Formats: sequence, C-alpha cells, structure tokens
Amino acid sequence: MFGTESSLSMFLNTLTPKFYVALTGTSSLISGLILIFEWWYFRKYGTSFIEQVSVSHLRPLLGGVDSTTPSNSNTSNGEADSNRQSVSECKVWRNPLNLFRGAEYNRYTWVTGREPLTYYDMNLSAQDHQTFFTCDSDHLRPADAIMQKAWRERNPQARISAAHEALELEDCATAYILLAEEEATTIMEAERLFKQALKAGEGCYRRSQQLQHHGTQYEAQHRRDTNVLVYIKRRLAMCSRKLGRTREAVKMMRDLMKEFPLLSMFNIHENLLESLLELQNYADVQAVLAKYDDISLPKSATICYTAALLKARAVSDKFSPEAASRRGLSTAEMNAVEAIHRAVEFNPHVPKYLLEMKSLILPPEHILKRGDSEAIAYAFFHLQHWKRVEGALNLLHCTWEGTFRMIPYPLEKGHLFYPYPICTETADRELLPTVFHEVSVYPKKELPFFILFTAGLCSFTAMLALLTHQFPELMGVFAKAFLSTLFAPLNFIMEKVESILPSSLWHQLTRI
Repeated sequence: MFGTESSLSMFLNTLTPKFYVALTGTSSLISGLILIFEWWYFRKYGTSFIEQVSVSHLRPLLGGVDSTTPSNSNTSNGEADSNRQSVSECKVWRNPLNLFRGAEYNRYTWVTGREPLTYYDMNLSAQDHQTFFTCDSDHLRPADAIMQKAWRERNPQARISAAHEALELEDCATAYILLAEEEATTIMEAERLFKQALKAGEGCYRRSQQLQHHGTQYEAQHRRDTNVLVYIKRRLAMCSRKLGRTREAVKMMRDLMKEFPLLSMFNIHENLLESLLELQNYADVQAVLAKYDDISLPKSATICYTAALLKARAVSDKFSPEAASRRGLSTAEMNAVEAIHRAVEFNPHVPKYLLEMKSLILPPEHILKRGDSEAIAYAFFHLQHWKRVEGALNLLHCTWEGTFRMIPYPLEKGHLFYPYPICTETADRELLPTVFHEVSVYPKKELPFFILFTAGLCSFTAMLALLTHQFPELMGVFAKAFLSTLFAPLNFIMEKVESILPSSLWHQLTRI
C-alpha cells in the first residue's frame, strides 16, 4: 500500500505546468476538430456521424437489435408486409403534376437565374424517358433510332436538334413530345406540338396493336406505343387545364382512365382530383376518393389531404376553437379533425406550405411520398383550393400540430400508417434545390447531445489551458488535489482489502 502511494505521489510531483498546458491544449484541439466535423456532417446529412456509426456498426457487435429488421423469424405476415411497404415507399415517384420544362421551368430560370431542377431529378427523368419511349425494336424505324440516342443526351440543345432531325425523316411522336416539353416556350405552343404527336402516336399504336401477338419484339413495341399515347393524352389534358379549359381537361382524363384502366402507375386520378376541385365539383371529388382511397392502394398527399379538405368543408365555415373548447367537438368536427390528423401523419410537411409558414418553390419532376418534395408538389397546386373553402385553413391551423402529440416517436411507430421512413430526408436533398430552399425535416432534428457535450468539453479544456498558462503553480496544486480526490476511493478499497486479507497474502500480492 505504501509503495502505491509513494509511486502516485512521485508521479504527481514530477508533473510540471507545461504538462497540463500540453494536455488541455491537445484535448481542446481534438474536441474542437471533432466538433467541427460533427457539425459539418450534421448540416449535410442531418445526423451525427458517431451516432450513425455506433448504431449501424457497434450496436450489432455488442448484441443490440437493429430496429430496421424484424426481431425474430416468426414475424407475422402483416408486419412483414408493413416492412416491405416501408422500404418500397422510399422509392422516388414521377410527379403527376410536373410542369413543362420549356414553358415553365425554363421561364423561371430566365427570370430568376436559378435552376429549379437538380441534376439528380433530371437524370431520373432521362431514365423515365428511356424506359417509356424506347424499345429494342427502335432500329427498325430510323426516326425512333435517332430518338433513342436523343433521350440519352445530357445537352438540351443536342436533344432538340436530334428531335428535328427525326422529324425530317418521318412524323415521329416521341420527337414531337421532346419539342413540346423542352423547346416550346408557351403552353399553347406545347399543346400544338402535342396534337401533332397525338396524330402520329395514334397511327403507330393502331399498327402495333395488330401485330402485338406476333412475338415478344412486337409486344414490346406495342407496350412502348401505348406508353407514348397515354403520355400524350395526359399532357394534352394538362395543357387544357392550364389554359383554363378545365371541363375539357376533366373529360379527357376520364376518357383516358376508361381507355387504359390498368395504367394506374401514371396516377392520372390525381390530375383529375385537382381539376374537379377547380370546378368545385365536390361530389365527383368524393366519388373519385371513394375509389382510390382504399386500404389496399398506396396513399399520397393528394388523396389524404383532399379527403381532409372535404371533411373540413362540412364544418369549417362555422368552426371556432373557443366554442369547441367549451362545448366539445361535434361528430362532424371530430371527423374533420381525425381526417386532418390522418393527412398530417402521412405527410407532416404539407401544413407549413398550406399555412404559408414556409415559402413554396416550383415542384420537382419527381417526388418522394411522405417527403418534402411531395408536400411542395401538393401545396403548389392545391393551396388555392384550401383558400377557396371558407375556414378550412383556420381549422387546419388549429388542429394539425395535435398529430405530433399523438405520435411522440414517429420513427418507431405510427398511429394510422407505418412508421415515418428515415430515408425521405436524404432523397429530398437530392430532389430539391437546397441552394435556395431549406429542406423540411421530420421529425425535427435537434443538435445531438454528443455535439453539445463536445462543445462543452472544448470550452472547458480551453479554459483550463488558459488558466494553467496564466497561473501554472496554482493550477498545479489544484490538479494534484483533484487527482488525489479522484484516487481516494481506490485507496479506500485497497485499505479495506488489506485489512481483510492475511498479511502474508497481502505482501505476496503487493510484491507481484
């Protein structure tokens, strides 16, 4: 025991103030570097690097359970389906209401000098065009062969030149599509080009329809011609909607849905819902919702918030939060509040845009369901419909935040939907122009405790370094006293052990 105390005393006596300066300075530098790196990583990716590493790599090694996987092999079918659905919902979808590049997106660039679309978003569109507008038999038609190369071009002018080259050979529907989307500077000009595309596309569709059963090659060609025809008719309906011919647009959309009922992946019903809301034809809106707001079909912000708007419309004009707090909510008001909670749980980013607490930007060409990109796309077209219903925004303002009290841990559980996917933030940062738009994050992420702890440690060690440099002797005495206090419990334990063990055994242990 005496040898241990003398060794400790000798070690403390040999430490000079320079040692404490070096110790505190080095620790301050290291903690400062960690703080800077953690702050940069948090600002870019929205999570702590050390927290992510510990959860992803260290936790499984220590025997922890990964929350993203089922806890055992006996997971029920419902839970497995929920997990698969959660993963599938993180995929990016084509925006049903995406704007025209030449007539709308490029106009924004000309006026503001900003690029409304990210490279990632445009690259996804290029992949979509190659998937829907090309097939293996394109080499049989020279114009289609040119367009197959055009859809792969990254330079817009090169694509437009290739489209004109294809039209010199023959009437090519996909060439007209490209020019309508990217070269036309007005909606009227785009509509004219789409009408020409429709004429060419219908001829190709009829010819391939007769040959579709003659082999896999003709079947693929017919599938491509079907996609082209549906795309043209849909964009023509959207042109009519933008030019104020809303009833004509509704008829075109209904006819398209009847003619091609299996092509639900295009989500034409969302275009139809928006047009019906513009006509204030709420009965037809309810009929469309009854068909598509089904438990077996994937949800969207358009479906959930349109359902909430219809429920709110029944009570919003007479709703008063003061009166509701005194007498309680009526059945209709309770249904409206529950519908709003349902919509907010599906996509919690939408209310800030509808209530104009956050600035809108042009919607991207692709969206992530339940993400900020979907919220922007929905609010961009539907804000006017909420404003038109008297008191609807007031009811939304009074009730939407209650959803977050109902679901305190949205990443682990959900009330009406599966837990909120973590992947939405990463995808939204790729889809949205973060240069002039701050991506909305849910759940709202605070600065991790580790960063706060590191900042405190950095400040504390820097202060110690400064005090040691200014008062070396006083800080040396303080350090010795602190270390002595720190080792006091160890000394107490060793004294107890010495008193219990026989002296011969204790001498042997201390000799070792």
